[in-house]
Amino acid sequence: MKKDKYVGICKVGEKGQIVIPKEARDMFNIKPGDSIIVLCDKQKGIALVKSDVIENMSDEILGGDNG
Repeated sequence: MKKDKYVGICKVGEKGQIVIPKEARDMFNIKPGDSIIVLCDKQKGIALVKSDVIENMSDEILGGDNG
């Protein structure tokens, strides 16, 4: 059964690094070497977005593959 939601906890290490839980990596097909964009808002919090999501949005906005 495919899950549509997940809640997990991760700790921030001494260097400010976090480990994305396996369940979340699997849900979003995040593999080693993938780029993640960090979006921050002081009132709303932090969001992590896989970079290909932003690339796909820019393709839609700009009208397809330009490169």
